[in-house]
Amino acid sequence: MSAAVARLGLASLRRLPVDARPLVRPGTADTGIVHLGLGAFHRAHQAVYTEQAMAAAGGDWGIVGVAPRSRDLVEVLAAQDHLFSVTSTSAQGCATRVVGALTGVRRAAADPDAVVALLADPAIRVVTLTVTEKAYALDPVTGRLRPDDEVAADLRTDRPPRTVPGLLLRGLVARATAQGPPLALVSCDNLPANGRRLRGMVEQAMAYADTPERLAGWIADCVTFPGTMVDRIVPASTDQTIAAARDALGVEDRAAVAAEPYRQWVIEDVFPGGRPAWEKAGAVLTDDAGPWESLKLRALNGVHSAAAYLGALAGRETIADALELPHLTTVLRRLVAEDVAASFDPPDGVSVVEYGEEALARFANPAIHHRTLQVALDGSQKLPQRVLHTIADLRARGRSARWAALVVAAWMRFTLGYADDGAALPLADPLAGRIRAALDAAPRTPTGVADALFALREVFPAEVAGDAEVRADVIAWLTDLERHGVAGTLTGVR
Repeated sequence: MSAAVARLGLASLRRLPVDARPLVRPGTADTGIVHLGLGAFHRAHQAVYTEQAMAAAGGDWGIVGVAPRSRDLVEVLAAQDHLFSVTSTSAQGCATRVVGALTGVRRAAADPDAVVALLADPAIRVVTLTVTEKAYALDPVTGRLRPDDEVAADLRTDRPPRTVPGLLLRGLVARATAQGPPLALVSCDNLPANGRRLRGMVEQAMAYADTPERLAGWIADCVTFPGTMVDRIVPASTDQTIAAARDALGVEDRAAVAAEPYRQWVIEDVFPGGRPAWEKAGAVLTDDAGPWESLKLRALNGVHSAAAYLGALAGRETIADALELPHLTTVLRRLVAEDVAASFDPPDGVSVVEYGEEALARFANPAIHHRTLQVALDGSQKLPQRVLHTIADLRARGRSARWAALVVAAWMRFTLGYADDGAALPLADPLAGRIRAALDAAPRTPTGVADALFALREVFPAEVAGDAEVRADVIAWLTDLERHGVAGTLTGVR
């Protein structure tokens, strides 16, 4: 960093362009929210909504952000007085604003007891989470708690907790012991029925830990789990992200994030201790987020995954690059119109096809360098809710799932570890060991690969794995992808 460029912080606020300054002056709002998962998505989404809500309606809703492990991010934000910037990028240009919603940062791995104390603090009325699917320790198919050794140790011993289930349960028990005020736990992760799944995780963790009945009763009575749907494309920050923020602000922001202009937040309005006026920042408050969750998971996330796997196999670096493949957008439109739209009932007044068109336009934004390999991460965790639920619901309605089967085949082909040109593809997945072991024991034929991976019950529910038509479609697509590559397969689509 050049010595001539000041660091973002309280002392540098006056240097910022007026329209880039925080909407809420740092230090004027007390803390009311704890957020677990201090990544780029939270900073570009919930933090932005919360600051706008406080600017519009006031309230002590400052956020203490908790990073599970990242020391570097916590140190950077602490050095910047908890300030960071969000740059909205599109083909039409960029707009950068510094966000002042954070009132503190913590690193759970360094001081888990401090995080537990925060969760028990009476001033905290809302806890939000963006910790990714795997941190919940839930089976992606059944939704049941699946404690590994670390989670089990958190729930069965008195050691300082190291996992999300351990931190939450320890904090809730401390709050219940003190008979504190009620609390809302709000999952903002891309999980189907994320509020119900979070509730189930907490209830199962209590049972596993043999939580005393009196404390478990308080948690059941005083803690709510609003479901949500969140949406904004937020790529991983790069040196270019930092440079763009520096050019816009005139100061150095080492915690800068970039995102598309579009954002959406649908929230079930069940907050016993109150909440920010998020609706004044554009959030949708509802009685049931379920149809919105299905819409996003299937018509946006599922399509995103399809573009990622097919694009990575074809050697395309970003999602926008992938969409330039001949015939890919046609295939993705058919996936939405013929499979996704027929698989569920959308929110009232919403067209699934139009929503899918909007998603494709967002994916094509050349200013958002969302890497195909980044979207392809953790496929075994994402595939069930993004694609397999579509297949199961279509088959239950007696319909074909041809295009969704292509997405499954693309994932299976991706797990083999090489692109169409022979370049290596990484398998970054919690089940990578199981997947590789299954493939190593199977014939490297389309049928052998499909049989091996369909047998992974952690990924494929029995009704999908045992469906002869689905298996035949997946094997046919796998055969085409192996013989002709992505380009040839898409060209031959009828």
